[in-house]
Amino acid sequence: TGVAPSGAADEKSTPSSTVALTDGTWKDVEALIAKSSGKVVVVDLWSTACLPCMTEFPNLVALQKTHPDQIVCISFNLDYAGIKSKGPEYYRPKVESFLKKQGAGFANILSTDAADKVFEDLELTSIPAVYVYGKGGKLAKRFDDSLLEEGKEEAFTYKTDINPFIEKLLAK
Repeated sequence: TGVAPSGAADEKSTPSSTVALTDGTWKDVEALIAKSSGKVVVVDLWSTACLPCMTEFPNLVALQKTHPDQIVCISFNLDYAGIKSKGPEYYRPKVESFLKKQGAGFANILSTDAADKVFEDLELTSIPAVYVYGKGGKLAKRFDDSLLEEGKEEAFTYKTDINPFIEKLLAK
C-alpha cells in the first residue's frame, strides 16, 4: 500500500497539495481556528529538529485527506530558536522542503516567535504537541508529553490516540 502506480500523476500537480508556508505567531493560529467554526481543527506544533514530530507529521496530512470537508489542519513550525543571526527566514527552506515532501496542502505557519517563547506562552514543555478543537472552536484536547505513561516511549500517536478522539468529535 502507499505506492503509486507507475505513470501516476505527480502529487504536486493537484491543486489541493499546493504547499504554502506563511510567517506568523500563535495569534495567527487562533485567528484560523476562529474562522473554522463548524469544523474540527487540528493544530500540530512541530520542528524539523524533532524526530517524533517528523515521524507523526504524515498522519496530519492523511487526516486532512481523509476528512477534507470536516477537519481543518494547521501546522505550526517551531524551528526558529530566537537567535538574532538566524531569524525565521533562515529556517524557511528546510521547513518548506519537508512540507512539500509531505504534500501538506493546508495552513502551514512558520513561527516568528522563538520556540522558547511559544513553549512559555502555551505552558508546553516539549513537542510534538497537537491541539484538537471542537466544531465550536473550543479546545477539546491537548496531546502533549503530559500524557506520557511510565514505560512508554511516546505520549501519543495519531493512530492510537488522536484519530480515535477526532472520530468521536466528528460523530457528535
